[in-house]
Amino acid sequence: MSIVTKTGDDGSTGLMYNRRVPKCHPRVEALGAVDELNATLGLARASARHPFVSGRLLEMQTALVVLMGELAVQPEDLPRYMKDGFVLVSPEMTAKLDRVAQEIEAQSGPGKGWAAPGANLSSAALDAARTVCRRAERRVCALRETNPTQNAEILVFLNRMSDALWLLARWAENPSL
Repeated sequence: MSIVTKTGDDGSTGLMYNRRVPKCHPRVEALGAVDELNATLGLARASARHPFVSGRLLEMQTALVVLMGELAVQPEDLPRYMKDGFVLVSPEMTAKLDRVAQEIEAQSGPGKGWAAPGANLSSAALDAARTVCRRAERRVCALRETNPTQNAEILVFLNRMSDALWLLARWAENPSL
C-alpha cells in the first residue's frame, strides 16, 4: 500500500478505528506536537555524545509511542483500544522520568539559574527538544480544555519529560563527557 492515499486531500485525517477529524482538530494538533517531539528527540539522540544521554532519549521515544497511540484514539474508543491490548500513559511511566531527574541531580546537583542553550551540539539539541516538549504539553492542555476526559497523566508525563530534558541538557554541557 502506498503512503499516498489521498484521503487527507479534503483537510481531514484518520485516527484509530476509522475515525476522521479535521487536520486542525485539537487532537491532531496535540498528536502532531508529540510527533514533532519524538522527531526532535531523535535528533538529540543522534547528536548525543554519551550513551547515558542517548539511552535515556531512546526510552523517552519509546514512551512517546504509547502517548501518541493514546492521543490517536477518540475517548469513546478507549475501552476498545485497551481491550485490543494497548496501554495508556501511566504514573509508572512518569515515575521513570522522575528517576532520570533524580539520577542526574544525584550526580551533578539540582539545576540552578538560567542556561543559555548552545554550549555544544548535544545540549543545544536537548534544549530544542525541551521547548518542543513544552509545546506538546500546551497542545495536550488545549485538548483537555475541549475534552476533559483525556487522560490527565499525559500532562504530568510531558511536564516531567521537559524537566528531564532540561537536566539532560545541563548534564551534556559538561565538557568531560
